Amino acid sequence: MALTDISVLFVEDDPIFSQLLTDFLHSKGAVVRHASNGRQGLDLFSELKFDIVIADLNMPKLGGLPMLRQMMAINANVPAIVISGNDVMSDVVEALRIGACDYLVKPVADLFIIEAAIEQALSQSAQHSAKVAYDPTDVFARQLAELSYQELNDNLLMLEQSAHAAKNVQQQLFPSSHIQYPHASIDYSLFKNSDVSAYFIDSTMVGEKHLIMYMAHFNPEDNSAAFGCVLLSSFINQKLKNFRTGSSNTLICPTEMLNYLNARMVGSGLHIITDMIYICVDLSHYEATIARAGTGLRCYLRNTTGLLPLALPDCQPIGSVLWSKPSVQKRQLAAGENLCIGTHHQEHQQELLNNHFKGLVFDENTHAGGFMQLDCG
Repeated sequence: MALTDISVLFVEDDPIFSQLLTDFLHSKGAVVRHASNGRQGLDLFSELKFDIVIADLNMPKLGGLPMLRQMMAINANVPAIVISGNDVMSDVVEALRIGACDYLVKPVADLFIIEAAIEQALSQSAQHSAKVAYDPTDVFARQLAELSYQELNDNLLMLEQSAHAAKNVQQQLFPSSHIQYPHASIDYSLFKNSDVSAYFIDSTMVGEKHLIMYMAHFNPEDNSAAFGCVLLSSFINQKLKNFRTGSSNTLICPTEMLNYLNARMVGSGLHIITDMIYICVDLSHYEATIARAGTGLRCYLRNTTGLLPLALPDCQPIGSVLWSKPSVQKRQLAAGENLCIGTHHQEHQQELLNNHFKGLVFDENTHAGGFMQLDCG
């Protein structure tokens, strides 16, 4: 695919890199408009029509993430490629969740990589618009085609190479110990005894009124747990994009979501067995739908009297050949009640009750596992 007459919005505050890439794209036939900060980029996006956006995540006046979020609200059909120079995977994951289709890491050694990324993004966008169907017999190939090339393929290759790479990739996927959302917040502690954590937590807003959160425990408890983290993040991102385009509400339907994740994890061929609790909260009236797979994790209501375990029957874990369906419960949250997911160890429960939220920590003297808490106050 040639870039002739492709309209590109390039948002970048580095003048040298801006000139290099602008000249390169011009030489390939593209029409490039450049903005040196996020505010200028958003103004141009609002005024003109573009085929694709390329944006740095770290910019003055208006950062790449808030700029991208506002662009997606204006027109979510324009593909965006983000460029990150700070090695913070959580920023990249958030950009993908907002709606970016791919990302590149600075320094970009070869500008032809950017050309290839543009061609891939435009091709995927055209396929989506035309609703091109993939070969239904090639399950794993369809999965890879739906996910970010950099987010999944490159990370899985690194994880295969060394435990050190697995540790680094996994650590970058974990959020900070406190995540603030509109009308809610998430806090957590996870303890690991080795380089790679067999436990993973995540959360995100879905639209303006739904929040999802989940905790997962992977078996076997080795480097494959890092594969599990990448896969779960990728599958969540895909369904978030589907929600934004109006093609799927699976993400806010916990039963459907765990069924989907089971099919994806089985189809991956990685033989990862996963205990998981997945929660969707409608923040407009604080109704929570809680789904459980496996037996290794528990869900609690926390109030002034302590922790109240919620009755969720045992069921098969994700990835089991005996999978049927998850156990589910709906709960209306009262004022002052928090929802918690955690492991059963008493020391973890005590840490939770003491509000010791530390994020991901290495501690040889504490059982692996931990907890996360949703506060709607």
